[in-house]
Amino acid sequence: MIRIRNLVTASAIALTIATVPVPSRAQVVVFDPNNYVQNVLTAARALQQINNQITSLQNQAQMLINQARNLASLPYSSLQQLQSSIQRTQQLLVQAQRIAYDVQQIDRAFTTTYAPASAGTSSQALIGNAQQRWQTSLAALQDALRVQAGVVGNLDTHRSEMSALVTSSQSATGALQAAQAGNQLIALQGQQLADLTATVAAQGRAASLDAAQRSAAQDQGREQLRRFLTPGAGYQPSNVQMFHQ
Repeated sequence: MIRIRNLVTASAIALTIATVPVPSRAQVVVFDPNNYVQNVLTAARALQQINNQITSLQNQAQMLINQARNLASLPYSSLQQLQSSIQRTQQLLVQAQRIAYDVQQIDRAFTTTYAPASAGTSSQALIGNAQQRWQTSLAALQDALRVQAGVVGNLDTHRSEMSALVTSSQSATGALQAAQAGNQLIALQGQQLADLTATVAAQGRAASLDAAQRSAAQDQGREQLRRFLTPGAGYQPSNVQMFHQ
């Protein structure tokens, strides 16, 4: 039975082969190994070029992203707070009493109130000048204390601005943001130096006016002593009517 099945199968195969048409010469496919290898190499090179172009585009895209980060501005600005602090200190200096920070006003005061005492100056004028000098010195000390109080009041603003700028600098995403944070920190230091300069100027003004007041007082004291020691006309008797006659 198995042998008959095998014979049937072999006959079917032979019949199938016999019925398949034989291709003509024009339909015969010739395989060229060299051409195949060249085609494969060409395709590989083209694929490599595509990969290089993709990598180049990715690098350009990353470069643009980095440039955008470097050109991004710092979202935080301390300019307004620093300007407000400087304006407060300037207002305190402008409000200086009596002899302010003005060259012409200083020169005028030292030719009048602080001028050397002369023999032609009356005693009443000497006393008035001495009182004005004392009041000016007292006002200068008050002005110096006010400037110092204003500078101390700015310390809290400096602390908060410094904290914000340092935080912004540490979280900067690009070169521009880092540079702007650094510039604002330098501006904050400049504002602190301005406060220090104002404090030194106010203290120096008070010390200078106090020294000028003491110097003028010494000069006035010498003039008053000279007048006291200079012999006068003395007592001259005169007729005085004591009662109504």
